[in-house]
Amino acid sequence: MKFTGFLIACCLTANLAVAAEKTTIHLAVQATGTVAWELATLNKHPAADYELVVQQVANPEAAKVALQSGAVDVIVSDWLWVARLRGTGTDFTFYPYSSASGALVVAKDSPIHTLKDLVGKRLGVAGGELDKNWLLLQALAQQEHLDLNASVEKTVGAPPLLNEQLLQKRVDALLTYWHFAARLEGQGYRQIIDGKGILQGLGIHETVPTLGYVFKQSWAQAHQQALTHFLAASAAAKIQLCTDDAAWHEIVPLTQTDDVATQAVLRRHYCEGNISGWGDKEQQAAARIYSLLHSLSQQQLTGASETLPTGTFWTPGPL
Repeated sequence: MKFTGFLIACCLTANLAVAAEKTTIHLAVQATGTVAWELATLNKHPAADYELVVQQVANPEAAKVALQSGAVDVIVSDWLWVARLRGTGTDFTFYPYSSASGALVVAKDSPIHTLKDLVGKRLGVAGGELDKNWLLLQALAQQEHLDLNASVEKTVGAPPLLNEQLLQKRVDALLTYWHFAARLEGQGYRQIIDGKGILQGLGIHETVPTLGYVFKQSWAQAHQQALTHFLAASAAAKIQLCTDDAAWHEIVPLTQTDDVATQAVLRRHYCEGNISGWGDKEQQAAARIYSLLHSLSQQQLTGASETLPTGTFWTPGPL
């Protein structure tokens, strides 16, 4: 059964009668993130058995601190972070939210068209030396006998600053997160390859999420019905934003751009990140990515566990 179909079916077939007390789900999100788009749609159709309490945070690290301290129940983060924590004995677990991935971006008239064209060029890398796309891009370049790290003049920094560096022509190419890449594309910049293309070049063709909802497994087991209904509502809100123009136009102010072309690119990439299937094949692909990154980062990104820790991905039981 399709991933979103399964969630929505669970939501529709479960008993949605109003309980005496609703389960409160404390959710930390960035005000500028795409989760805020879904919440704006989802909150118009509140579920009967849970109540969302949303705490806005400044950045992903603040969300992680809030989750680890117990201040919130759920955040959106990446599964590699969850795997690293699982390897230390914690019971955090991950449920897919989006497969939207970063991209390598250049100016429309740039002479750069392939990885080999990056040799001798100035490359911006968002997220740091241990950014997974940067590590995987280097692995892809190695297949062409290219030491990418040694072949470029690298600038590492925050995505907004690097976007400005590219606009000012202080870097020749930029490897950045998907929504920053989408904004550049809306301004006429060109994508060389995205995260999914990098994985395909490395022989991994399954769709693997980049981000997901993260929570404690013990908390999920204690509140499974409410959590399942929330996840179903989130999936339904994403579908609505991708298929209903009126719903999309209502959240356009949250995209923080007045440029119609950029809005269209953001919507397209956001919708392309929808997870339609999540089963054994996709989880096995994630395990292969984990092993690859474990080696490429010399354990710095993944932690000491040589294989993907059991329980990294949450599987809901029957309601």
